[in-house]
Amino acid sequence: MIHIASLRQLLLRRVGNSWVLRHWGPRLLPRLDRQVHHWTNGRWMPSRLLAPVLILHTIRRDGTPCRTPLLTGRTATGDYIVMATNFGRTRHPAWSYHLLHNPYAAIDWHGRTLPVQAHRLSPQEQQAARPHILTWMPCFDDYAHRSQRDVRVFTLTPLPRTADASKPTSSPWTT
Repeated sequence: MIHIASLRQLLLRRVGNSWVLRHWGPRLLPRLDRQVHHWTNGRWMPSRLLAPVLILHTIRRDGTPCRTPLLTGRTATGDYIVMATNFGRTRHPAWSYHLLHNPYAAIDWHGRTLPVQAHRLSPQEQQAARPHILTWMPCFDDYAHRSQRDVRVFTLTPLPRTADASKPTSSPWTT
């Protein structure tokens, strides 16, 4: 008898590697997730039917805000892990450049906005986190192989909130 977790991982790997998701996912899913996230006041997104998803708020180099839905997982310490797989495409996603340029960001997680600081995992840290990553993103290795690049993996560490705001006062992002 197949265990439910194994069945879920098999489903996620098949869906993640399907041509339909790899082709249409980057074009449709982020837009759909952002819109439904807005309509439900941050409580839900369609992608959450398959895996945990957060909205990452970063700042582009020109100073404009950017909101990106990302598959995520939680560590034992409460950090969030996000992977810059870009659906297995050859280019790094823009949000990963934003975090490299400015590691301070915010996330929307189940209706709450949290300030975070990003840390790019070293190859050794990424290898140590790999089994954990594969539990919620079983197609990670497939995407990394298909992209033919080193996939950037980040931890997002929640920062203490300021007394009078839900975001750090030094951050320029908007919701």
